[in-house]
Amino acid sequence: MKKYRIGVEVTLEVIGGKWKSIILYHLTTGKKRTNELRKLIPAITQKVLTQQLRELEKDGIVHRTVYYEIPPKVEYELTEYGLSLKTVLDSFCLWGENHLDKVYGDRSAVLECWPDETYEHI
Repeated sequence: MKKYRIGVEVTLEVIGGKWKSIILYHLTTGKKRTNELRKLIPAITQKVLTQQLRELEKDGIVHRTVYYEIPPKVEYELTEYGLSLKTVLDSFCLWGENHLDKVYGDRSAVLECWPDETYEHI
């Protein structure tokens, strides 16, 4: 059994890395299909997106629903447990925006505009 020194280590192990927090943040607004996530996160590859979603599903944070139709349809959504990360993700987002203001004087100089639905829940 792995030992941890502080809870931050555990949190970062589960949601850390380049993409997981971004994927989770987009899922806080509701169910998304794989292609929707790819549009929201254009720099991620299909392989990496699938891998990250599988890891999040394994950890009980994301639920995957497969609709057996032609063509097959798959949707991802946060589980109730995954929704408990919402305040963490909102805090990450707010801290990042404040940091951009501090460094650049105006976050709009470097922060792309997200669709309005992304900020609905803040």
